[in-house]
Amino acid sequence: MKKSLLLLITITLFSCSGVKKTQEAINSGDYNTAISKALEKLRENKQKKGNQPYVLLLEDAYAKMIERETQEIKFLQQEGNPANFEKIFQVYTHLKNVQQQIKPLLPLYIVEKNRQARFNFQNYSNEIIIVKNNLSQYLYDNAGNLLKNSRNKSDYRKAYEDLSYLDEINPDYKDVKQKIEEAHLKGTDFVKVSMYNDTKMIIPERLEDELLNFNTYGLDDIWTVYHSNPLNEIKYDYEMEVSFKSINISPEQVREKEVIKEKQIVDGWEYLKDKRGQIVKDSLGNEIKVDRYRTVRCNFYQFTQFKAVQVGGEVIFKDLTTKQNINSYPLSSEFVFEHLYADYDGDKRALEDSFIKLLDARAVPFPSNEQMVYDAGEDIKKRIKNIITRHKFN
Repeated sequence: MKKSLLLLITITLFSCSGVKKTQEAINSGDYNTAISKALEKLRENKQKKGNQPYVLLLEDAYAKMIERETQEIKFLQQEGNPANFEKIFQVYTHLKNVQQQIKPLLPLYIVEKNRQARFNFQNYSNEIIIVKNNLSQYLYDNAGNLLKNSRNKSDYRKAYEDLSYLDEINPDYKDVKQKIEEAHLKGTDFVKVSMYNDTKMIIPERLEDELLNFNTYGLDDIWTVYHSNPLNEIKYDYEMEVSFKSINISPEQVREKEVIKEKQIVDGWEYLKDKRGQIVKDSLGNEIKVDRYRTVRCNFYQFTQFKAVQVGGEVIFKDLTTKQNINSYPLSSEFVFEHLYADYDGDKRALEDSFIKLLDARAVPFPSNEQMVYDAGEDIKKRIKNIITRHKFN
């Protein structure tokens, strides 16, 4: 009984809290939040007695939202500024969407007032069509003017955004898709990529190909395109130079480490004897046997094959219009080849499992210098990608 009462009190308090928060949203003018909270509760169960307050709250929030948004539309229309078309379109679309969310719940009955909830629904279709056409023409003309008269890439990108939005709200409007492509082309920074090797070592050709294959970098900047094979028909804005200054490769080394291990192991059994040398028996008269231990010893020899390569350089960005360097970033990477194997002398039962596993390994050929440089390539590629991601042209 006490548990049921406690559960009822908890549910009641939670319900009151939800109603209070919804009312607070209305009082603060956040009608959209109030409508969302009320709709969420009524969708769960509009017949539930505990949800009755949400019917009144929804009615109140909707009426106040309609009044405010209608006044906003009138004000924007009176200004006569074509730039207001987008806001007017958004407000009308929002009003229509709210109506469509409420309609499936109707009728909503208010028990204490013995009436249905009242919502002043309007058909906004004509208004939406008119303002959408006005907005479409405004966006089209504005973007067209930027594409025709501007020489600024930021303006082309603004045109691209406007045209993309226009294509979203009014698909297949005039030649918008072609203008979107034009805006994207004009707003894009084209970067040609060059690689220089100022070291005394040969960089593997396959590594160079992979570093210059920008399709594998996973870049998602729609306004920057990198070309490692420049095209004659494109006027490049920037150049990215990847310059290798040093490649240092360590000698091939085999490091040896000796470890002496001792362990007590079970080596058969013997009878348990007392201080007098007599065999001890259990309560049933059976002679007691115990494990016999002895110490074993093993010399463990661990060999480590080691070879390392360090690659150093820098990435330089140049403005091809001003012929000036605009930024440079250090580029460094290291790759280590390390292989472990082992041998022993003595009783290997003294060794732990981790040591015994190494006994199965054998020495392997060291990688060539060319292979070492190539193996460092994956890390170099990650560092180049990080540099490209950090660098912003505009």
